[in-house]
Amino acid sequence: MGRIAVACLSFTLVVSAGCASLLSSVTGGLTENLANAILDNPDLAMVRDGAPAYLILIDSLVAGSPDNVNLLSQAAMLNSAYAAAFVEDEKRNQALQSKALDFASRAACEGIAHGCELRTRPYADYERWLAGLEQKQVPLLYRLGTTWAGWIQAHGDDFVAIAELGRVKALMSRVIELDEGFDHGGAHLYMGVFETILPPGLGGKPEVGRRHFERAVELSGGRHMLTKVMFAEKYARLVFDRELHDRLLLEVLATDPVQPGLTLINVVAQERAATLLESADEYF
Repeated sequence: MGRIAVACLSFTLVVSAGCASLLSSVTGGLTENLANAILDNPDLAMVRDGAPAYLILIDSLVAGSPDNVNLLSQAAMLNSAYAAAFVEDEKRNQALQSKALDFASRAACEGIAHGCELRTRPYADYERWLAGLEQKQVPLLYRLGTTWAGWIQAHGDDFVAIAELGRVKALMSRVIELDEGFDHGGAHLYMGVFETILPPGLGGKPEVGRRHFERAVELSGGRHMLTKVMFAEKYARLVFDRELHDRLLLEVLATDPVQPGLTLINVVAQERAATLLESADEYF
């Protein structure tokens, strides 16, 4: 932590010298390294206890460079991920997810042409905007989509928030069209969840969701273990397929969680897999 404090002091000196471009490069590297250190750490307790200090640091960097697309994007990801994984208090979770979505929206606004006011733009205009995007814009687009989905989940009792799900689904569908393998097939994982939120009688499309889950597993080579957990929890439980449910979860528990960029989330996935298996007899 001392080295980080020294780095922050160095940033202040760089700003006072007027070297804004150098600041952008250095802080971008720092936030990426912080994100990687968190995502590669298998110790959930350490991340839970230590991450708030890093979030405050990144928030301060964003305050000093509010138009830096990379900083905004990293801040969005870390705030949203921390809230989803560790914050159980509803109001705190909602506040963090709202902050994360603000960061992601600002990153899209600054980093993608005509990428502002996407949540309030007429839907037909929004669809035309999505259709005009290119593969190089997938990272920012995907980050916006994942953060937006986290915000909707945190505000699940708000019908106004739920109404925005259609825009997120359209966004993730466009990511799949442009680069379906991005983030280990993450857009397919999200679409699988979206299509299995409801049973068929209420508008859900579980078989469409299953195809998305299967494609996400294929694209990640099984390394992104949360995909199998969500496949089991959202699809197999919805259609009461105990055999598929247990097979997926046992595969997760038998896999080494240490994977570059996925270690932390894989450890979370294994904990969730164990919990789901323990409750399987009661559920099925």
